[in-house]
Formats: sequence, C-alpha cells, structure tokens
Amino acid sequence: MWKEFKEFAMKGNVMDMAVGIMIGTAFNSIIRSLVSDVVMPPIGLVLGEVDISDFFIVLKHGVEPGPYTTLSQAQGAGAVTINYGLFMNAFTSFLIIAMTMFLLVDSLKKLKRREEVAEVKPAARECPYCASSISLKATRCPNCTSELAVS
Repeated sequence: MWKEFKEFAMKGNVMDMAVGIMIGTAFNSIIRSLVSDVVMPPIGLVLGEVDISDFFIVLKHGVEPGPYTTLSQAQGAGAVTINYGLFMNAFTSFLIIAMTMFLLVDSLKKLKRREEVAEVKPAARECPYCASSISLKATRCPNCTSELAVS
C-alpha cells in the first residue's frame, strides 16, 4: 500500500498541483499584505484617517458597554459584531487575486495560440501544373516533371 501511495504521490500531476498550491498560498499572503499595508491605508486616509479594517457594527454589547473605537476593543469586551471592514479587505484581496489569475490565464492562452499558429506550417505544396502534392523543398514535380520555383 505504501508503494502504491508513493507512486501516486510522485506522479507529475500531483507534484505540479502541490507546487501550485504552495505558490498560491505564498501569493495569497503577499496579496493580503498588499491590500492591508499598501492599498487600504491611502483609501483610509482619503476617508478621514481611518483604519478600514476597524469598520464594524455592534450587534450586542459585551461585558463592558460601548462605544468601542476599534474592533479589537469591541472583541476584547466580548461584543458581537459584524466586521464589514475586514470583509472589505478580504474582498479587495479576492479581486486582486482574481484579476491576476485572469491576466495570467489569458496571457498563457495567447502564448499557446501563438505557438500553435507558429507550428502549423504546411508539410507540402501543390504543383501549379498537375495539382499534385509535393514537398516544400522540391524543385521539380515528381509527377509531371515540371520545374518549380523554390519558395
């Protein structure tokens, strides 16, 4: 059973998938940092020097009654909150990742199409005199013996 598992785990597709998951996880942490440390602070500055991740709605006050100025304060008091600021950060991260994946997949498709177009070269040409198929390198038709211009 161990041998079969090793064979399965070492297949190319499984290894490719594992590498993809690891790279995706690393990419996710980079995008989260980009959103929370680079994108959202200027937006918060424009909105009046606020931290967007601290946007929340109190549904039920905790042990210590509000008002709470930060999300961590509310959570520390045991308040029940809707954390729409954190949701906005997560949604922005998702949009950036989705756009990046779309651009990556789109560019890979374009590259593949270019390769396919480059590879599709005729293996033969038609003799203008007898309409038979002949090699691209031929200087004379093997069927009608007509001289051909080399292209």
